Amino acid sequence: MKYPAVILAFLLLLAACDQSGKNKSGGDMNVREYFNYGDSGVQTAGVKMIPIQTPIGEFKVWTKRFGNNPRIKVLLLHGGPAATHEYLESFESFFPKEGFEFYEYDQLGSYYSDQPTDSSLWTAERFVEEVEQVRKALGMNKDNFYLYGNSWGGILAMEYALKYQANLKGLIISNMMSSISDYSKYQEKLHDKMRKSAVDSIMDYEAKGKFDDPNYQSLLMTEYYTKHICRLPEWPDGINRTFKHLNYPVYLMMQGPSEFSVGGRLANWDRSKDLPNITVPTLTVGATFDTMDPDHMKWMSTQVKKGKFLLCPDGSHMSMWDDQQHFFPGVIQFIKEVDDGKF
Repeated sequence: MKYPAVILAFLLLLAACDQSGKNKSGGDMNVREYFNYGDSGVQTAGVKMIPIQTPIGEFKVWTKRFGNNPRIKVLLLHGGPAATHEYLESFESFFPKEGFEFYEYDQLGSYYSDQPTDSSLWTAERFVEEVEQVRKALGMNKDNFYLYGNSWGGILAMEYALKYQANLKGLIISNMMSSISDYSKYQEKLHDKMRKSAVDSIMDYEAKGKFDDPNYQSLLMTEYYTKHICRLPEWPDGINRTFKHLNYPVYLMMQGPSEFSVGGRLANWDRSKDLPNITVPTLTVGATFDTMDPDHMKWMSTQVKKGKFLLCPDGSHMSMWDDQQHFFPGVIQFIKEVDDGKF
């Protein structure tokens, strides 16, 4: 009878080892543990307003926490500039299943955060310092901090990595090229595929500054946004709320009048030559129907020291919605590979 007991003990040990392996990235974490934020006072559903110091004073930015994982903490940077976290709500359907701790975040000037009007605040350099303050307030560090940036958020993620990558464990640059000049050239190629009359009309409205004209907005939506921003026949509520809540004066100042045309303070932004200075594990995400050139996104992955490229063949600028079957498995796999030390 002694030997069956030994065999049973050995099998139990193997099972325990297997279970610990499954728990490594948090995918099988107990639900109570996953949602235990250590709050002892009023429960806020993970929402935290973080004070931010700027050259003109203190303001507060909105963040919302999901999950508890000391190994994997992902901060989501939305686009715009001055859009909102709302179009990134699709992450809520995928990251909790993996046990990832992640944070939605409205940058300063965006709808759920303070919206000062001093134009000196709207620079990439100032936003980088904001992200660093948010990181510190959320308790992220080089052992667990993953930074995801989409569109303008990708610019911000690159800028942050070039200054503060010592604090990063992994970087995800989603749907953003490393050069506005190259982005503009790719835009011209997309315009060539559109109806000439539609392009001429859009450009005429923009030249006259008629950005609020309903016909201009309708042309943008039907001729461009539904083909290159999100290709779903019916846009998810999160995307619609983002467009509704866009702080347009800040967007216009930094980006230009629309996604159709590039201008503003970011017009001369270019970090292509600096990509080799990014040494942390990096995933670049491109999409076939994006406003950004997927071939450029692939090239970017070869320029950073430890790069990988993910193509969303059915997706556009918001491939986290219109190509979820490729986007989320690829992003999740990257995070797990870095966490496992296999990247």
